[in-house]
Amino acid sequence: MKKVLLRIVLIVLLSSSMHAYAQFRKYSNEFLNIGAGARGLGMGGAQVASVSDGNAGYWNPAGLVHIKDNPVVNFMHAEYFSGIGKYDYGSVAIPLSDKKRTIALSLLRFGVDDIPNTLYLVEPDGSINYNNIRSFSSADYAFLFSYAQSLKQKGNRLFSFGVNAKVIHRNVGTFAKAWGFGLDAGVQMQTKRWKLGIAARDVTTTFNAWSFSFTEEEKEVLYLTDNEIPVKSTELTAPRLVLGAAYDFALGKNFNLLAEANADLTFDGKRNVIVSADPVSIDPRLGIELGYKDLIFVRSGIYNFQRALADGDTLNQKKVWIYQPGLGAGFKLKHIAIDYAFTNLANQSNPLYTHIFSIRLDLVKKEKTKSVKTK
Repeated sequence: MKKVLLRIVLIVLLSSSMHAYAQFRKYSNEFLNIGAGARGLGMGGAQVASVSDGNAGYWNPAGLVHIKDNPVVNFMHAEYFSGIGKYDYGSVAIPLSDKKRTIALSLLRFGVDDIPNTLYLVEPDGSINYNNIRSFSSADYAFLFSYAQSLKQKGNRLFSFGVNAKVIHRNVGTFAKAWGFGLDAGVQMQTKRWKLGIAARDVTTTFNAWSFSFTEEEKEVLYLTDNEIPVKSTELTAPRLVLGAAYDFALGKNFNLLAEANADLTFDGKRNVIVSADPVSIDPRLGIELGYKDLIFVRSGIYNFQRALADGDTLNQKKVWIYQPGLGAGFKLKHIAIDYAFTNLANQSNPLYTHIFSIRLDLVKKEKTKSVKTK
């Protein structure tokens, strides 16, 4: 187990140093950092150590090994900025016959529709013609192909690892599109109470190759309006390492409290986070989940700590720490689970609230009833 963890850390560090000469986009493919599933978002994204359902393909593919008996399907929908941005997530996880390996496919989409295209707003004579405004959509897609396997089980300790191969597609109307490819890897160690996890995202650096397609007429308008005509380019996403630890407290016979802490380590220079350094910055996530008989759950979490100007203090430029809160609830009934999360997209002082719903279905096969023959 120690050798596996050490290899993942080394791969991240070596990949980061090998591409130091290239220009990384600090917030490249940022839509992949939103989260997946109302349970995880209600806990502030603290999931790397404890995730054990179909959403593990996103948080930590090693957690998929806990799906052993039946295929599991997950769906999530959320809308941001009063419905302007729509975020959808779906996955299917299928355990293999030996109950030690699981494969999964996940799909993420973040899109903004009906964006005004004002390229032809101004006529050649300088007059404004609003009838020339058209609309287009911008969408980001990610396809995750996951594989997870148990390493070994010693006593009540379960060791597992998982990998993702992800394909990224981004398009901006008919003007631009990009294709990208990257790899993720993760490990977990779980006992009856303790849970530990590591997820290495974009472990080999993720590449997005952009191409642009403007008509000659569009190029002429861009030139006459002093806009730069973009050319083919490559966007790099630097590796990210997420460390997590969780503990499950037993509160009597019917209640249990799961508490988890994660630390996101980025390697692309200083960021506006609690530990801001070059080349490593650290952003913590904290989450708790109170469960009753494994049927009803209440969750809370905080994440995205940043320093920002205090409200109304534009004169002294005093900065304070802000964070994103999250709340959630859910229930599980036989082979279906429904979860809800209430989060703040910006921070606790800006009311950009979002309602998130997700559902999980266990695809249980019906048992065949034996017919009794009568003589």
